[in-house]
Amino acid sequence: MKIAVCGKGGCGKSTVAALLAREMAVRGFNVLVVDLDESNYGLHRQLGMEAPPDFVDYFGGKEAATKKIVEYYADRTKEPFEMKWSMGTLPPEYVVEKDGIKLMSVGKIHDFGEGCACTMGSLSELLFKNIALGERDVVIADTEAGVEHLGRGIERGFDHILIVVDPSYESLRLSRKIESMVGGNGSKVHIVLNKMDDDILASVLEWFEGRSVSAVIPVHKGLFKATLEGKELDMEIGEIRGLADSL
Repeated sequence: MKIAVCGKGGCGKSTVAALLAREMAVRGFNVLVVDLDESNYGLHRQLGMEAPPDFVDYFGGKEAATKKIVEYYADRTKEPFEMKWSMGTLPPEYVVEKDGIKLMSVGKIHDFGEGCACTMGSLSELLFKNIALGERDVVIADTEAGVEHLGRGIERGFDHILIVVDPSYESLRLSRKIESMVGGNGSKVHIVLNKMDDDILASVLEWFEGRSVSAVIPVHKGLFKATLEGKELDMEIGEIRGLADSL
């Protein structure tokens, strides 16, 4: 199963990805979380892990990988890298693991003026295209904010797209855009409402016009405090269990 977690910046994508990964691991699945956000520096802490090295370094670093990818786009007869892997054969030096959850980070922007994240996007697309999953394997992709990853087609072949929506007009509008973009992809779309209280929830549900919502996560002070302090998200959230049931 391949699951992508999408939405605007700050809506709670990483929080949902981390909590869902924990729930899936408790249920006995082999879980791989892939950090696709070059600007996200906290997902590993939510999983209680050290940050893994950038996967782009496996290919000689960003500059070397970019050169090979540019050549590939000019002539697609041969992929630029040998990337036929399973969950158990991923390069171990680029994977950290705890409690049945593996974490990889495709790459981060580290320095002023180093350039865009296009190389990491291309590597993400190739990774998901070439990883073979077994019956009990689950991949959770924590995407970058917005829709560029969808424009690249990174989620092609994914089973589920989770759209995390916070109580803001921008988030509501973006959810509609994401739905329209993945409509022909064959993925099942799940709306996950986050940071909701009763008054806000009533207004948000009007926006979705009775369409099915897979999870409603209320404002949770313990969760907020843990994310603020960079602590592992080791609490039980009933709405995440329900979301896992639906998946």
